[in-house]
Amino acid sequence: MSIKKINIVMTLFTAFGICFSGCKKNLELSNPNSQTADNFWESSDDALNGVTAAYNSLILAYMRTAPVMLDVRGDDVRSNSPWDQIYNSARFSMSADNAIWCTWSYGIYYQGVFRANQVLDNVPAIENIDPDIKNRILGQAYFLRGLYFYHLVNKFGNVSLPVGAPKSMGDMLVGQSTVQQGWDQVISDFKTAAGLLPVSYNDVTGTDRAQVGRATKGAAMAFLGKAYLFNKKYTEAAEQFKAVMDLQIYSLVTNYRDNFTEQNENNSESIFEVQFNRDLGGKNAISEGQANPTAGDTKTSLRATTYGARGFGWTDVQPTRSVLSEFLFEKTADGKDDPRCDATLFYNKPGVVLYGVLFSEKYASNPIDLNDVFCRKYQNDASGLPDEFEKRSGINERIMRYADVLLMYAECLNELNQTPQAYDFIQQVRTRVGLPNLQISKPSMSQDEMREQIAHERLLEFCLEGHRFDDIHRWGWLQDPEKLAMLKTRDLEFNSYKPGREFYLIPQGDIDNNPGFVQNSSY
Repeated sequence: MSIKKINIVMTLFTAFGICFSGCKKNLELSNPNSQTADNFWESSDDALNGVTAAYNSLILAYMRTAPVMLDVRGDDVRSNSPWDQIYNSARFSMSADNAIWCTWSYGIYYQGVFRANQVLDNVPAIENIDPDIKNRILGQAYFLRGLYFYHLVNKFGNVSLPVGAPKSMGDMLVGQSTVQQGWDQVISDFKTAAGLLPVSYNDVTGTDRAQVGRATKGAAMAFLGKAYLFNKKYTEAAEQFKAVMDLQIYSLVTNYRDNFTEQNENNSESIFEVQFNRDLGGKNAISEGQANPTAGDTKTSLRATTYGARGFGWTDVQPTRSVLSEFLFEKTADGKDDPRCDATLFYNKPGVVLYGVLFSEKYASNPIDLNDVFCRKYQNDASGLPDEFEKRSGINERIMRYADVLLMYAECLNELNQTPQAYDFIQQVRTRVGLPNLQISKPSMSQDEMREQIAHERLLEFCLEGHRFDDIHRWGWLQDPEKLAMLKTRDLEFNSYKPGREFYLIPQGDIDNNPGFVQNSSY
């Protein structure tokens, strides 16, 4: 049974986790049959259900807000959405009096932190539980808390870092931390998780045996390496990426597009993905701001609808013309277009079909759309669906792929003055899509030249996967006048960037309710 099949138990934790301690103090009588923190944590099944509940916040985050907020600020993505939350996100123009998406996203991540903390606080005290199961459950809780903190620090900067479930209302007010303190906590959580998690669940003993979708040692090490990379700790990052490769359980899939379809989920390239399912739960639509989904709510994604091509979805998110040009710049070894282009974008190219209709026929009467570029990655265009307006995509979100590990390892080698060794790991990604041997086409690159090459390779490999702006941010391009000018030519939305707006704003409610909290600069 996979994570997808047990998502419905997650709703158990959404209600009692908010104010259980205050309720107990003020109400002498209680229902002995009701579920509270005091009577829930009694068995290994309770512990397993508890950590499963902590995964649910990933569904709420990645159903739309996380992909959009990560994607739209890169130079590979633009937005002319009529919804100001998306439009303003793309233009670094959120304002404190109109930032509902920031509030939703911020709250969802802290919901996940809270649930992970409940597991970490309560599971160690459960008696008569197999030590291996306990370690796996605690490892998942550390991983999930690290992942939620990773997003909070990366998106919002100076955030609070609660590392225990609150015992009183006063405990819920945790002071603001620096960005570096945030990264230190992320690194600590992923490091602890890596020491507790199994390589896979296929050979474990327990009710979680063979459950696909749970965090593994490889996932923890990959994200730990990425956290080190954000902090320019290249030696430490390289060690983690090498350890992931040495597990010898991950490999690039032959067909690049298999990474973004429902039919090929949890494949050999996938290190960690958020699980969605059209067949689980009901068909009631949920929103990012809905803290308590029920069993009747859908466990699907809104990404495909939000990113859908004109006439097939809402078209709130689109690729830039510059990324299309970059895809077409280099031909494969046999003279064809990079196959990642057609797997990622819809555009007016002979034979391009979307949802069973030729692109050229669909937009023949509209010259603007005919010459426009739309998103294909993570769309259900080949599934038999006529469009995405049902708002129920079951495609899992792949948030860590083996290709990312290979390219991040190459980046570390280059930064550690081992540029010649970086070629082999870049070439694995290029060979999958038939691109020429880089050692022949661009031999003996300098360290700076290799940096530019890696930036190019990452742009094409991970377009529309939420990585581009993170790369721009951590490379310091926003503080480099030449790089910032280049970004403005590639994506006009960068013209409204202001220093400090590499972070989203902290929701005003948190500023108001936490004495001493300071808003991010430029807001």
